[in-house]
Amino acid sequence: MEVIPTDKTFKEFIFFWVGQLFSLLGSMVVHFVIIWWLQVKTESPTVLSLGQFFYFLPMLLFMPIAGVLTDKLKRKNIILVVDSLQAYATLILIIFFIFDVTSIWLIFLFIGLRSIFQAFHQPAVASITPTMVPKDKISRINSVNFLFIALVQLIGPALGAFLWQFFTIDQILWVDVITFLIALIPLIIIKIPFVRDHSDQKEKNGFIKDFKIGFVALKAVPGLVILLIMSIFVNFLTQPLGTLMPYYVNTIHGGLEFEYALVLIFLQVGMIGGAIITSLKKEWKHKIPIMFYVLAFAGVGYAILALIPKGFFILIGITLLTVGLVVPFINILYSTILQTKVPQDKLGRVISIDTTLSMIISPLGSVIAGPIAELIGIQLLFLICAITMIIFSLSLYFFTSIRHIDYSIHIEPIVPEIID
Repeated sequence: MEVIPTDKTFKEFIFFWVGQLFSLLGSMVVHFVIIWWLQVKTESPTVLSLGQFFYFLPMLLFMPIAGVLTDKLKRKNIILVVDSLQAYATLILIIFFIFDVTSIWLIFLFIGLRSIFQAFHQPAVASITPTMVPKDKISRINSVNFLFIALVQLIGPALGAFLWQFFTIDQILWVDVITFLIALIPLIIIKIPFVRDHSDQKEKNGFIKDFKIGFVALKAVPGLVILLIMSIFVNFLTQPLGTLMPYYVNTIHGGLEFEYALVLIFLQVGMIGGAIITSLKKEWKHKIPIMFYVLAFAGVGYAILALIPKGFFILIGITLLTVGLVVPFINILYSTILQTKVPQDKLGRVISIDTTLSMIISPLGSVIAGPIAELIGIQLLFLICAITMIIFSLSLYFFTSIRHIDYSIHIEPIVPEIID
Protein backbone atom coordinates (compact mmCIF):
# COMPACT_ATOMS: atom_id res chain seq x y z
CA MET A 1 0.00 0.00 0.00
CA GLU A 2 1.46 3.33 -1.09
CA VAL A 3 0.71 6.45 0.96
CA ILE A 4 0.29 9.66 -1.03
CA PRO A 5 1.84 12.58 0.88
CA THR A 6 -0.04 15.88 1.02
CA ASP A 7 0.74 19.46 2.02
CA LYS A 8 -0.73 18.66 5.45
CA THR A 9 1.53 15.64 6.01
CA PHE A 10 4.50 17.68 4.78
CA LYS A 11 3.84 20.38 7.40
CA GLU A 12 3.51 17.71 10.10
CA PHE A 13 6.76 16.15 8.92
CA ILE A 14 8.56 19.49 9.37
CA PHE A 15 7.26 19.67 12.95
CA PHE A 16 8.44 16.11 13.62
CA TRP A 17 11.79 16.79 11.92
CA VAL A 18 12.50 19.85 14.11
CA GLY A 19 11.98 17.71 17.21
CA GLN A 20 14.40 15.11 15.88
CA LEU A 21 17.03 17.82 15.38
CA PHE A 22 16.82 18.70 19.08
CA SER A 23 17.18 15.01 19.95
CA LEU A 24 20.25 14.80 17.69
CA LEU A 25 21.80 17.80 19.43
CA GLY A 26 21.60 16.02 22.77
CA SER A 27 23.12 12.88 21.25
CA MET A 28 25.99 14.88 19.72
CA VAL A 29 26.85 16.50 23.06
CA VAL A 30 26.80 13.10 24.78
CA HIS A 31 28.94 11.54 22.04
CA PHE A 32 31.52 14.32 22.31
CA VAL A 33 31.92 14.21 26.08
CA ILE A 34 31.95 10.40 26.28
CA ILE A 35 34.62 10.03 23.58
CA TRP A 36 36.70 12.84 25.06
CA TRP A 37 36.36 11.29 28.53
CA LEU A 38 37.78 8.02 27.13
CA GLN A 39 40.66 9.87 25.46
CA VAL A 40 41.55 11.89 28.57
CA LYS A 41 41.29 8.87 30.87
CA THR A 42 43.35 6.47 28.74
CA GLU A 43 45.13 8.30 25.88
CA SER A 44 44.91 4.94 24.12
CA PRO A 45 43.98 4.45 20.44
CA THR A 46 43.02 0.86 21.30
CA VAL A 47 40.43 2.04 23.82
CA LEU A 48 38.98 4.43 21.23
CA SER A 49 38.90 1.55 18.75
CA LEU A 50 37.02 -0.62 21.23
CA GLY A 51 34.56 2.21 21.88
CA GLN A 52 33.82 2.42 18.16
CA PHE A 53 33.63 -1.38 17.93
CA PHE A 54 31.01 -1.57 20.66
CA TYR A 55 29.01 1.07 18.81
CA PHE A 56 29.04 -0.72 15.46
CA LEU A 57 28.61 -4.34 16.53
CA PRO A 58 25.20 -4.08 18.28
CA MET A 59 23.85 -1.93 15.45
CA LEU A 60 25.06 -4.51 12.94
CA LEU A 61 23.33 -7.32 14.82
CA PHE A 62 20.04 -5.55 15.50
CA MET A 63 19.56 -3.57 12.28
CA PRO A 64 18.05 -6.51 10.27
CA ILE A 65 15.47 -7.09 13.02
CA ALA A 66 14.77 -3.37 13.19
CA GLY A 67 14.17 -3.19 9.42
CA VAL A 68 11.55 -5.93 9.47
CA LEU A 69 9.78 -4.43 12.49
CA THR A 70 9.85 -0.97 10.87
CA ASP A 71 7.75 -2.30 7.99
CA LYS A 72 5.47 -4.33 10.30
CA LEU A 73 4.80 -2.01 13.24
CA LYS A 74 3.86 1.62 13.59
CA ARG A 75 7.03 3.63 13.06
CA LYS A 76 5.87 6.30 15.48
CA ASN A 77 5.70 3.74 18.30
CA ILE A 78 9.15 2.38 17.47
CA ILE A 79 10.71 5.85 17.68
CA LEU A 80 8.85 6.64 20.89
CA VAL A 81 10.01 3.45 22.62
CA VAL A 82 13.69 3.52 21.61
CA ASP A 83 14.09 7.25 22.27
CA SER A 84 12.57 6.80 25.73
CA LEU A 85 14.90 3.88 26.48
CA GLN A 86 17.90 5.91 25.34
CA ALA A 87 16.99 8.77 27.69
CA TYR A 88 16.50 6.25 30.51
CA ALA A 89 19.95 4.75 29.84
CA THR A 90 21.46 8.24 30.04
CA LEU A 91 19.76 8.82 33.39
CA ILE A 92 21.30 5.61 34.74
CA LEU A 93 24.75 6.66 33.50
CA ILE A 94 24.33 10.03 35.22
CA ILE A 95 23.71 8.20 38.51
CA PHE A 96 26.87 6.09 38.02
CA PHE A 97 28.94 9.23 37.42
CA ILE A 98 27.45 10.97 40.46
CA PHE A 99 28.50 8.08 42.70
CA ASP A 100 31.86 7.76 40.89
CA VAL A 101 31.42 4.07 40.06
CA THR A 102 32.05 4.33 36.32
CA SER A 103 34.59 2.29 34.41
CA ILE A 104 35.77 1.92 30.82
CA TRP A 105 33.67 -1.23 30.39
CA LEU A 106 30.56 0.48 31.78
CA ILE A 107 31.02 3.22 29.15
CA PHE A 108 31.37 0.53 26.48
CA LEU A 109 28.08 -0.98 27.68
CA PHE A 110 26.39 2.43 27.50
CA ILE A 111 27.74 2.96 23.96
CA GLY A 112 26.41 -0.48 22.96
CA LEU A 113 22.93 0.22 24.33
CA ARG A 114 22.74 3.52 22.45
CA SER A 115 23.80 1.63 19.33
CA ILE A 116 20.89 -0.81 19.69
CA PHE A 117 18.43 2.06 20.08
CA GLN A 118 19.87 3.79 17.00
CA ALA A 119 19.52 0.54 15.03
CA PHE A 120 15.74 0.84 15.45
CA HIS A 121 15.60 4.63 15.26
CA GLN A 122 17.40 5.15 11.94
CA PRO A 123 15.32 2.97 9.57
CA ALA A 124 12.09 4.11 11.24
CA VAL A 125 12.86 7.82 10.73
CA ALA A 126 14.24 7.34 7.19
CA SER A 127 11.16 5.31 6.17
CA ILE A 128 8.81 8.04 7.34
CA THR A 129 10.16 10.64 4.89
CA PRO A 130 8.60 9.32 1.62
CA THR A 131 5.24 8.73 3.35
CA MET A 132 4.92 12.37 4.45
CA VAL A 133 7.01 14.32 1.90
CA PRO A 134 5.82 14.60 -1.75
CA LYS A 135 8.21 12.99 -4.24
CA ASP A 136 9.04 16.27 -5.93
CA LYS A 137 10.30 17.61 -2.59
CA ILE A 138 12.29 14.58 -1.37
CA SER A 139 15.63 15.48 -2.96
CA ARG A 140 15.45 19.03 -1.61
CA ILE A 141 14.24 17.97 1.85
CA ASN A 142 17.15 15.52 2.02
CA SER A 143 19.51 18.38 1.25
CA VAL A 144 17.90 20.65 3.85
CA ASN A 145 17.91 17.79 6.35
CA PHE A 146 21.62 17.18 5.76
CA LEU A 147 22.25 20.92 6.09
CA PHE A 148 20.55 21.18 9.48
CA ILE A 149 22.07 17.92 10.71
CA ALA A 150 25.46 19.40 9.84
CA LEU A 151 24.52 22.56 11.76
CA VAL A 152 23.57 20.49 14.79
CA GLN A 153 26.78 18.49 14.47
CA LEU A 154 28.61 21.82 14.30
CA ILE A 155 26.95 23.11 17.46
CA GLY A 156 27.19 19.78 19.35
CA PRO A 157 30.99 19.53 19.73
CA ALA A 158 31.31 23.26 20.39
CA LEU A 159 28.61 23.05 23.07
CA GLY A 160 30.21 19.91 24.50
CA ALA A 161 33.66 21.55 24.69
CA PHE A 162 32.14 24.68 26.30
CA LEU A 163 30.19 22.70 28.90
CA TRP A 164 33.28 20.58 29.64
CA GLN A 165 35.00 23.75 30.98
CA PHE A 166 32.29 24.58 33.53
CA PHE A 167 30.38 21.40 34.39
CA THR A 168 31.04 17.82 35.44
CA ILE A 169 30.25 15.06 32.96
CA ASP A 170 27.17 13.91 34.91
CA GLN A 171 25.76 17.46 34.66
CA ILE A 172 26.48 17.67 30.91
CA LEU A 173 24.66 14.38 30.25
CA TRP A 174 21.37 16.04 31.32
CA VAL A 175 21.39 17.77 27.92
CA ASP A 176 20.43 14.43 26.35
CA VAL A 177 17.42 14.03 28.64
CA ILE A 178 16.22 17.62 28.09
CA THR A 179 16.44 17.39 24.29
CA PHE A 180 14.59 14.07 24.40
CA LEU A 181 11.67 15.76 26.17
CA ILE A 182 11.64 18.51 23.53
CA ALA A 183 11.58 15.95 20.69
CA LEU A 184 8.79 14.06 22.45
CA ILE A 185 6.26 16.89 21.96
CA PRO A 186 5.86 16.73 18.14
CA LEU A 187 6.22 12.94 18.15
CA ILE A 188 3.15 12.64 20.40
CA ILE A 189 1.10 15.30 18.61
CA ILE A 190 1.46 14.42 14.90
CA LYS A 191 0.02 11.44 13.05
CA ILE A 192 2.59 9.33 11.14
CA PRO A 193 1.18 7.17 8.29
CA PHE A 194 1.28 3.41 8.71
CA VAL A 195 2.28 1.64 5.48
CA ARG A 196 1.34 -2.04 5.50
CA ASP A 197 3.34 -4.59 3.53
CA HIS A 198 1.41 -6.00 0.53
CA SER A 199 2.25 -9.54 1.60
CA ASP A 200 0.46 -9.05 4.92
CA GLN A 201 -2.85 -9.10 3.05
CA LYS A 202 -2.17 -12.65 1.86
CA GLU A 203 -0.36 -14.36 4.72
CA LYS A 204 1.70 -13.82 7.81
CA ASN A 205 5.36 -14.02 6.87
CA GLY A 206 8.15 -15.26 9.10
CA PHE A 207 11.19 -13.13 9.83
CA ILE A 208 13.41 -14.92 7.30
CA LYS A 209 10.90 -14.48 4.50
CA ASP A 210 10.40 -10.82 5.41
CA PHE A 211 14.15 -10.30 5.31
CA LYS A 212 14.38 -12.02 1.91
CA ILE A 213 11.75 -9.64 0.54
CA GLY A 214 14.02 -6.75 1.52
CA PHE A 215 16.95 -8.31 -0.35
CA VAL A 216 14.81 -8.87 -3.45
CA ALA A 217 13.61 -5.26 -3.35
CA LEU A 218 17.21 -4.05 -3.03
CA LYS A 219 18.42 -6.13 -5.98
CA ALA A 220 15.45 -5.00 -8.09
CA VAL A 221 16.81 -1.44 -8.28
CA PRO A 222 19.52 -1.35 -11.00
CA GLY A 223 22.97 -0.43 -9.71
CA LEU A 224 22.00 -0.43 -6.04
CA VAL A 225 24.16 -3.48 -5.26
CA ILE A 226 27.23 -1.75 -6.72
CA LEU A 227 26.53 1.37 -4.66
CA LEU A 228 26.23 -0.88 -1.61
CA ILE A 229 29.63 -2.43 -2.32
CA MET A 230 31.06 1.07 -2.54
CA SER A 231 29.49 1.98 0.79
CA ILE A 232 30.84 -1.16 2.53
CA PHE A 233 34.47 -0.56 1.59
CA VAL A 234 34.38 3.21 2.11
CA ASN A 235 32.98 2.69 5.63
CA PHE A 236 35.80 0.24 6.33
CA LEU A 237 38.56 2.51 5.00
CA THR A 238 37.33 5.59 6.87
CA GLN A 239 37.12 3.84 10.26
CA PRO A 240 40.63 4.94 11.34
CA LEU A 241 39.73 8.57 10.63
CA GLY A 242 36.44 8.47 12.53
CA THR A 243 37.73 6.31 15.38
CA LEU A 244 41.14 7.85 16.07
CA MET A 245 40.48 11.58 15.55
CA PRO A 246 40.67 12.35 19.31
CA TYR A 247 44.02 10.52 19.48
CA TYR A 248 45.19 12.24 16.28
CA VAL A 249 44.39 15.69 17.72
CA ASN A 250 45.42 15.10 21.33
CA THR A 251 48.42 12.74 21.23
CA ILE A 252 49.86 13.33 17.75
CA HIS A 253 49.29 17.09 17.47
CA GLY A 254 49.16 18.06 21.16
CA GLY A 255 45.64 19.53 21.10
CA LEU A 256 43.09 19.71 23.91
CA GLU A 257 39.29 19.64 23.88
CA PHE A 258 39.19 23.10 22.25
CA GLU A 259 41.32 21.98 19.29
CA TYR A 260 39.36 18.73 18.99
CA ALA A 261 36.09 20.66 18.88
CA LEU A 262 37.66 23.15 16.43
CA VAL A 263 38.60 20.56 13.80
CA LEU A 264 35.17 18.93 14.12
CA ILE A 265 33.59 22.35 13.60
CA PHE A 266 35.61 22.85 10.41
CA LEU A 267 34.36 19.49 9.16
CA GLN A 268 30.75 20.42 9.89
CA VAL A 269 31.14 23.85 8.26
CA GLY A 270 32.23 22.04 5.11
CA MET A 271 29.21 19.75 5.33
CA ILE A 272 26.93 22.76 5.75
CA GLY A 273 28.41 24.33 2.63
CA GLY A 274 27.94 21.11 0.67
CA ALA A 275 24.37 20.73 1.89
CA ILE A 276 23.57 24.31 0.85
CA ILE A 277 24.92 23.64 -2.64
CA THR A 278 22.89 20.44 -3.03
CA SER A 279 19.73 22.11 -1.72
CA LEU A 280 19.88 24.80 -4.43
CA LYS A 281 18.89 22.29 -7.13
CA LYS A 282 15.50 20.62 -7.14
CA GLU A 283 16.75 17.58 -9.05
CA TRP A 284 20.31 16.38 -9.65
CA LYS A 285 21.12 14.69 -12.92
CA HIS A 286 24.25 12.55 -13.40
CA LYS A 287 24.09 11.38 -9.77
CA ILE A 288 26.48 8.47 -10.27
CA PRO A 289 29.55 10.29 -11.69
CA ILE A 290 29.11 13.05 -9.10
CA MET A 291 29.11 10.51 -6.25
CA PHE A 292 32.23 8.67 -7.39
CA TYR A 293 34.30 11.70 -8.33
CA VAL A 294 33.65 13.50 -5.04
CA LEU A 295 34.48 10.27 -3.20
CA ALA A 296 37.90 10.22 -4.86
CA PHE A 297 38.33 13.89 -3.94
CA ALA A 298 37.55 13.08 -0.30
CA GLY A 299 40.27 10.44 -0.45
CA VAL A 300 42.79 13.10 -1.45
CA GLY A 301 41.85 15.15 1.63
CA TYR A 302 42.20 12.03 3.78
CA ALA A 303 45.76 11.59 2.45
CA ILE A 304 46.66 15.23 3.18
CA LEU A 305 45.73 14.73 6.86
CA ALA A 306 48.49 12.13 7.07
CA LEU A 307 51.11 14.65 5.93
CA ILE A 308 50.27 17.73 8.03
CA PRO A 309 53.09 18.82 10.42
CA LYS A 310 52.47 18.70 14.18
CA GLY A 311 50.28 21.43 15.63
CA PHE A 312 48.97 22.91 12.34
CA PHE A 313 45.35 22.81 13.49
CA ILE A 314 44.18 25.43 11.01
CA LEU A 315 45.52 23.31 8.14
CA ILE A 316 43.85 20.23 9.65
CA GLY A 317 40.62 22.19 9.89
CA ILE A 318 40.79 23.49 6.30
CA THR A 319 41.47 19.97 5.01
CA LEU A 320 38.50 18.58 6.93
CA LEU A 321 36.39 21.48 5.67
CA THR A 322 37.10 20.52 2.03
CA VAL A 323 36.36 16.86 2.79
CA GLY A 324 33.13 17.86 4.53
CA LEU A 325 32.13 19.93 1.51
CA VAL A 326 31.79 16.85 -0.71
CA VAL A 327 30.28 14.41 1.81
CA PRO A 328 26.69 15.75 1.39
CA PHE A 329 26.79 15.01 -2.34
CA ILE A 330 27.37 11.32 -1.64
CA ASN A 331 24.91 10.93 1.24
CA ILE A 332 22.08 13.04 -0.17
CA LEU A 333 22.16 11.56 -3.66
CA TYR A 334 22.35 8.03 -2.26
CA SER A 335 19.42 8.66 0.13
CA THR A 336 17.36 10.15 -2.68
CA ILE A 337 17.96 7.10 -4.88
CA LEU A 338 16.79 4.79 -2.08
CA GLN A 339 13.72 6.82 -1.15
CA THR A 340 12.50 7.33 -4.72
CA LYS A 341 13.28 3.91 -6.23
CA VAL A 342 12.37 1.46 -3.45
CA PRO A 343 8.64 0.72 -2.74
CA GLN A 344 7.42 2.41 0.46
CA ASP A 345 6.21 -0.82 2.08
CA LYS A 346 9.68 -2.37 1.73
CA LEU A 347 11.81 0.71 2.40
CA GLY A 348 12.41 -0.05 6.09
CA ARG A 349 13.87 -3.45 5.27
CA VAL A 350 15.96 -2.15 2.38
CA ILE A 351 17.35 0.69 4.51
CA SER A 352 18.20 -1.71 7.35
CA ILE A 353 19.84 -4.19 4.94
CA ASP A 354 21.71 -1.36 3.25
CA THR A 355 22.90 0.03 6.59
CA THR A 356 23.78 -3.42 7.96
CA LEU A 357 25.81 -4.45 4.93
CA SER A 358 27.41 -0.99 4.71
CA MET A 359 28.58 -1.45 8.30
CA ILE A 360 29.32 -5.18 8.16
CA ILE A 361 33.10 -4.79 8.21
CA SER A 362 33.09 -1.50 10.11
CA PRO A 363 33.47 -3.24 13.51
CA LEU A 364 36.55 -4.98 12.15
CA GLY A 365 37.87 -1.69 10.79
CA SER A 366 37.32 0.09 14.09
CA VAL A 367 38.75 -2.62 16.34
CA ILE A 368 41.95 -3.05 14.30
CA ALA A 369 42.51 0.68 13.70
CA GLY A 370 43.96 1.31 17.17
CA PRO A 371 46.46 -1.61 17.28
CA ILE A 372 47.60 -0.92 13.70
CA ALA A 373 48.07 2.78 14.51
CA GLU A 374 50.22 1.82 17.50
CA LEU A 375 52.23 -0.53 15.27
CA ILE A 376 52.87 1.60 12.14
CA GLY A 377 51.78 5.09 13.21
CA ILE A 378 48.48 6.85 12.64
CA GLN A 379 49.75 9.04 9.78
CA LEU A 380 50.91 6.05 7.72
CA LEU A 381 47.61 4.28 8.42
CA PHE A 382 45.67 7.34 7.20
CA LEU A 383 47.79 7.50 4.03
CA ILE A 384 47.34 3.82 3.16
CA CYS A 385 43.57 3.99 3.67
CA ALA A 386 43.29 7.20 1.62
CA ILE A 387 45.22 5.87 -1.38
CA THR A 388 43.23 2.62 -1.29
CA MET A 389 39.95 4.58 -1.21
CA ILE A 390 40.91 6.67 -4.26
CA ILE A 391 41.96 3.65 -6.31
CA PHE A 392 38.91 1.62 -5.25
CA SER A 393 36.30 4.32 -6.00
CA LEU A 394 37.70 5.12 -9.45
CA SER A 395 38.06 1.43 -10.33
CA LEU A 396 34.47 0.70 -9.29
CA TYR A 397 33.23 3.54 -11.48
CA PHE A 398 35.26 2.81 -14.61
CA PHE A 399 35.23 -1.00 -14.55
CA THR A 400 31.59 -1.78 -13.67
CA SER A 401 28.22 -1.03 -15.27
CA ILE A 402 27.34 1.61 -12.65
CA ARG A 403 28.50 4.49 -14.88
CA HIS A 404 25.83 3.59 -17.47
CA ILE A 405 22.86 3.96 -15.06
CA ASP A 406 20.97 7.25 -15.12
CA TYR A 407 18.74 7.67 -12.05
CA SER A 408 17.26 10.89 -13.44
CA ILE A 409 15.24 8.61 -15.73
CA HIS A 410 12.27 6.92 -14.05
CA ILE A 411 13.18 3.34 -13.13
CA GLU A 412 10.33 1.19 -11.83
CA PRO A 413 11.74 -1.70 -9.79
CA ILE A 414 10.11 -5.09 -10.30
CA VAL A 415 9.94 -6.97 -7.00
CA PRO A 416 8.96 -10.63 -7.54
CA GLU A 417 7.06 -12.61 -4.91
CA ILE A 418 9.07 -14.77 -2.53
CA ILE A 419 7.86 -18.36 -2.80
CA ASP A 420 8.78 -20.88 -0.13
